[in-house]
Amino acid sequence: QVQLVESGGGLVQPGGSLRLSCAASERSFAIYVMAWYRQAPGNQRQLVATLSAGGRPVYSDSVKGRFTISRDIGEKTGYLEMNSLKPEDTAVYYCNVVSFGGTSVWGQGTQVTVSS
Repeated sequence: QVQLVESGGGLVQPGGSLRLSCAASERSFAIYVMAWYRQAPGNQRQLVATLSAGGRPVYSDSVKGRFTISRDIGEKTGYLEMNSLKPEDTAVYYCNVVSFGGTSVWGQGTQVTVSS
């Protein structure tokens, strides 16, 4: 069963930047949709950004203009570049991919903390 390995989270000051990565364990896993979600304590998991094969990225209003989602198709890896981070961006960030066959896989989550 394919697994997703996330990395890149950590502690950053307001205004700083982080880059999250999400790598699929199997090169044969064909990714149709890659998405990033986040969940802050006491809140529901919310969609941050999504990118479909051959499509344009879609962002939540709260991160538009600050975050960039991308993917390396050959390496089966996705990225979330986060700039101008704010304390309200603090959350556990999860990667989710959906294959062309409809299989959905979640990463283990990575903590992002924005604080001075």
